[in-house]
Amino acid sequence: MELNGARWRKSSRSSGNGGNCVEVADNLPGVVAVRDSKDPTGPALAFAPAAWRAFVSRLARRA
Repeated sequence: MELNGARWRKSSRSSGNGGNCVEVADNLPGVVAVRDSKDPTGPALAFAPAAWRAFVSRLARRA
């Protein structure tokens, strides 16, 4: 999967957790990419946008 042009962002809640963060790029057509912020050149996971929305929605309900 080609992720050129991905605009990566971290959650505003990621500060103060010892660097254990993920970054998300949701500006690419048809895919949401997730990577480890400590390893930006490492692998990334790719999700369908609907699957990502469902995942985030379930996390929000648990918070």
